[in-house]
Amino acid sequence: MSAPRVVLVGPPGVGKTTVGTLLSGRLGLPLRDTDADVEARTGRTIADLFLDGEPEFRVLEVEAVRAALAEHTGILALGGGAVLAPETRAALRDHTVVFLSVELADAVRRTGLDMSRPVLGLNPRATLRTLLAARRPVYDEVATVTVPTDGRTPDEVADAVVAALEVVST
Repeated sequence: MSAPRVVLVGPPGVGKTTVGTLLSGRLGLPLRDTDADVEARTGRTIADLFLDGEPEFRVLEVEAVRAALAEHTGILALGGGAVLAPETRAALRDHTVVFLSVELADAVRRTGLDMSRPVLGLNPRATLRTLLAARRPVYDEVATVTVPTDGRTPDEVADAVVAALEVVST
């Protein structure tokens, strides 16, 4: 069975794809992003898919995560809400999962209260606060290791992930 070397999880705007790209270069492994997989499969953006309703999107997301966990051997970045599905959380138990954590102030700065992020809705700051509080226990549950991102550049976060992976693999 193939398996990703590392799976990145965390809330929207934490930098999963950015850090994943840096890790890909540092570790010489390909990056795969399940949000990009869903968009490629459907020919629609995540924001557009959310117009059909979040439950429909989450079904597509579960399928994308299942396929990526089975097929990909590099760095895997999951969408921010992928860990909400019990079947995804169960599947992640057999993988090295890095939770990229962020506090509200940095999360707001990074997302810029971006209205194009469908999960953030009409009041991004309040939604982000609620989302961070609700999802943190789920991210903690699936995480092999947690890497704080607050006040760090993407390069610093990637370095911290590499260091954490070295500790986990020993």
